[in-house]
Amino acid sequence: MIIRDEHKTELSEISRIVAEAFGGTDESLLIERLREDGDAVVSLVAVIGDAIAGHVMLSPMTAPFDALGLAPLSVRPEYQKQGAGTALVRAAITRAREMGASAIFVLGDPEYYGRFGFRADLATGFSSPYAGRHFMVLPLASALESTLGQVDYAPAFSSLA
Repeated sequence: MIIRDEHKTELSEISRIVAEAFGGTDESLLIERLREDGDAVVSLVAVIGDAIAGHVMLSPMTAPFDALGLAPLSVRPEYQKQGAGTALVRAAITRAREMGASAIFVLGDPEYYGRFGFRADLATGFSSPYAGRHFMVLPLASALESTLGQVDYAPAFSSLA
């Protein structure tokens, strides 16, 4: 398996993968809008053989520090539970660290994302329309623990509401 940046020639295939993984087009429209708005700061694919098995995106968040939002994470159903999602999340975390981000937020399954260090208890101090048990943060800087405030995903996320 290879994790690499997406190529422009793969955008329609990635949209199909995202729609297939989520069983609808909301998330594929989200990634298209994030790209259009210039908010797709990291967009990675997992390649197995000649096929794109999955995709993950990081976008900037409005926060009291440099934060990114991890969403969506998509893996084709036939490649799920084979490590593609894990490899994509790890690569996205590495890229966020290299970019100097202080934190990554995610809205997802606490059991799944908890394996990577995302914590819902640390996210409770932040105001967000997505606040709740599935809203988690992965601190990449120690100063984050003393920071509270409003955090918002990129404007494209409001189209999901």
